[in-house]
Amino acid sequence: MAPRTTAREKLLDAAVKLIRQHGYTATTLDDLCAEAGVTKGAFFHHFKSKDDLGQAAAQFWDERTGTLFLEAPYHDHEDPLDRVLGYIDFRGSIMDGEVHEFTCLVGTMVQEVYRDAPEIRKACRDSIFGHAGTLVEDIQAAMDQHGLTPSWTAESLANYTQATLQGAYILAKATDSNEASLECVAHLRNYVALLFANKH
Repeated sequence: MAPRTTAREKLLDAAVKLIRQHGYTATTLDDLCAEAGVTKGAFFHHFKSKDDLGQAAAQFWDERTGTLFLEAPYHDHEDPLDRVLGYIDFRGSIMDGEVHEFTCLVGTMVQEVYRDAPEIRKACRDSIFGHAGTLVEDIQAAMDQHGLTPSWTAESLANYTQATLQGAYILAKATDSNEASLECVAHLRNYVALLFANKH
């Protein structure tokens, strides 16, 4: 028997869905409670405020996506550069469906609240940079294997991948299409491949 979904989990699921669709500011407590099928009393039993939910949603998103990427097939490549390029390919492969279904919750929230909700900003920062950190070991291994001693670091390239992907999501939202975002992913892949081919 599947474990019963708690009201807290329902609210977090609702937050992920609605904030990706409408943005943080436009998503109201009434919207969240209606989507989750819970009362406002249940909401305030689990969260002190909407911002408290926003912070928890960023952490929930980080855990959920962390599992998705941990189980992704690019880890199966023996060559570390193939793993890095496979990661980029995987990011492109999941840019499918409605725009809100593949864009990033924490990227969406931090653009709206970075100044006025510091705890949400920090949770979004931790999620984005924490995810970038999962690439550093493979990038460094690829650098070592290819004899690269560049001015940039494995960490800076990992962070750059996230900047490019978050920008790709903005273009997807601006065009209501994945076409421009997939072009960004293709350029990112070519850029990374050229870094190693040219041995900067």
